[in-house]
Formats: sequence, structure tokens, C-alpha cells
Amino acid sequence: MTDVATEPVVAPRKSASVLKVVRDQRKTVLVALGLAVASYWIIGQLGEWRLAGCLSIGIALGLVNHLATEYWLLRIISSGEQPSRGQMMRATMVRLVVLTAVAVGLAIWLWPDGIGLLLGLAIFRLLALMMTSVTLLKELKSE
Repeated sequence: MTDVATEPVVAPRKSASVLKVVRDQRKTVLVALGLAVASYWIIGQLGEWRLAGCLSIGIALGLVNHLATEYWLLRIISSGEQPSRGQMMRATMVRLVVLTAVAVGLAIWLWPDGIGLLLGLAIFRLLALMMTSVTLLKELKSE
């Protein structure tokens, strides 16, 4: 019998990809698609096609922000590094400043229907927050 020093086997880390994030967030993507279709179906039928488009753009911006956040988190987790509070704050602030600049710029450019863009962004954010909260509450309840 020989003594062989065994090293712990470390599983290779999976790399973060946009496709994985989209697959993981498919419910959120479907909700965003449903909201966009509903905006055209309801508001478009009232003859406000430009407002429906602005709502859809706002929903799309909210979805892009959500997916970008999830991608950043997946990249951090898969790399194994521990980001500092400053790094997390800077990344969040940069993403939110870019989102705000794009949303407000488009809202002003498409005024008065552009206000629908901000409304679409807010509605998507609220629904995404509720979906995340429900999942978290189910997880906490099962423990």
C-alpha cells in the first residue's frame, strides 16, 4: 500500500456568458416581452402607437439593465474574486448613470410620448423587483 498525497479536486469554474444570463432570466425576458406586446395591444388600439413604442423602449431598457446587472454578478461569482464595496458602488453607479442618461435623453427627444419610456422603465423595474422578492421569499420559507 502506498501513501499517495491527494490534492483536493477543484471543479473548473464556468465562465460567465450573456447567453447563460438570458437562459437563467428567461421568466424575466418573457415578462418583458409580454409587457411590450400588451403595450401595443392596449395602447396601440387607442391610436397611440408612438406612446406604445415608448413604453416598449422603456421596458427594453429596464430588461437590458437587469440583464447587465445579472451578467456582472455572474462574472464576479464565476471569477471567485471578492469585490470591494467601492468597486460594487462604482459599477452600479456607472450602469445607472448610463441608463438614466439614455432614458432621459430619449424621453426628451420623443416628448410628449417619451414620458411613456420612463413609465415603461418604472413598470418593468417594479415587476422585476416583485419577481425577485417572491423567489427570495420562497427560498427563505423552504429553509
